[in-house]
Amino acid sequence: MKLNVKKTIEMGFAFLSICAFWQMYNSIIPLVLTNTFHMNETISGVIMALDNVLALFLLPFFGGLSDRTDTQIGRRKPFILFGTIIAVILTIFIPLIDNSYFANPTLGKEILFVGVLGALLVAMGTYRSPAVALMPDCTPKPLRSRANAIINLMGALGGMLYLVVAALLYPSSKTEGLEHVNYLLLFMVVVGVMLISLIIVMIFVDEVALNKEMLEYEMAHPEDNLIEEDGSGNEVLPKEVKASLIMLLISIAMWFIAYNGMETWFTTYAVKMWKMSLGDASTCLLVATVGAIICYIPSGFLASKIGRKRTILIGVAALIVAFSAGFGFTLVHPSFSPVLYALFALVGIGWAFINVNSLPMVVEMCKGSDIGKFTGLYYTFSMSAQIVTPIVAGWLLSNVSYMTLFPYAAFFAIVAFITMQFVKHGDSEIIIAKKGLDAFEDMD
Repeated sequence: MKLNVKKTIEMGFAFLSICAFWQMYNSIIPLVLTNTFHMNETISGVIMALDNVLALFLLPFFGGLSDRTDTQIGRRKPFILFGTIIAVILTIFIPLIDNSYFANPTLGKEILFVGVLGALLVAMGTYRSPAVALMPDCTPKPLRSRANAIINLMGALGGMLYLVVAALLYPSSKTEGLEHVNYLLLFMVVVGVMLISLIIVMIFVDEVALNKEMLEYEMAHPEDNLIEEDGSGNEVLPKEVKASLIMLLISIAMWFIAYNGMETWFTTYAVKMWKMSLGDASTCLLVATVGAIICYIPSGFLASKIGRKRTILIGVAALIVAFSAGFGFTLVHPSFSPVLYALFALVGIGWAFINVNSLPMVVEMCKGSDIGKFTGLYYTFSMSAQIVTPIVAGWLLSNVSYMTLFPYAAFFAIVAFITMQFVKHGDSEIIIAKKGLDAFEDMD
């Protein structure tokens, strides 16, 4: 049994396009709302939070709906196809309305912009869970951590692709002092990335054939199936598996609260506590991102050697050490030091170990026909955490002390470490390394 790297990369283009879009959305839309439409930060913040709120309902719904879909091209690809096309059309309207409003502002255009933005968020929500569920749908259970590492790497490349394009097309030398920036070209580039990614997935990923191979593997390995029947013949999760799933979902929420709370408020913290510039503070987060990218693939291989749970626990422990050390650094050092780069590299490494293996653990506990539903559950808990944590952490910074940020993140990482001890299912089969010429059989 070996991972088909080529096919996994082709599947990963769906996630690449999603990440490229969201990187652009989170970077540009706040600027448009405040600079073009002159909305205050509170209203802009509410609009920017809508995607996470909608995700709580849309991702589980469309994930479950795709489970029950049966077409000639598969269960997930119809959602990816139509969701991407609708999102692309609506995305093009965003800079057009933005430019039109700047030239001639009217209330109707403002309402139209918000309406298109809301429709765009819904369109993106229709295919995110199906796009993510495509990988476990087409990959045998023992290989999903390694496959998810590639998917995460593709997503990171999508975000970085946007950042590179934005830096080249819109350097400060071209935008500084402008009353209004025309983002149409940038939006068109991202739309192009989305369409090219869609074409690759639709042409090269044979979802039906790959899913058939995965189901044949499951039938040949019934010992991996955690589903059982109740007295009425309905398939249900055993109580002990359901308990593991609940504790895993709680753990997911806890480490997202820790990580996202730090990610959201670190630049503000660094400027306030260490008198760092915005650029220097952002560099720390960039170091964390690079650390994660470098460790995506190794974390998948590590999970195949020692198991997903142990790999995740190593990652959570790395977060605890990094956040605790950050608090200690603040106590003894009132200004920036390169030591922070090492701490945030550790944060990125820990996050890679966690992120690559958590979704495979969730979908490991379901049967093949419920992968979309369980993917939606994963996003429900992770998105809920990302809605709550900026508010709670921000309140603590504002009303208690800025010194609370690192202990806040460390505390919830510790809680995640504790709750993970109660997760007894969803781990991967440990693959014994081959030696000599036999090792080349696993190479594509």
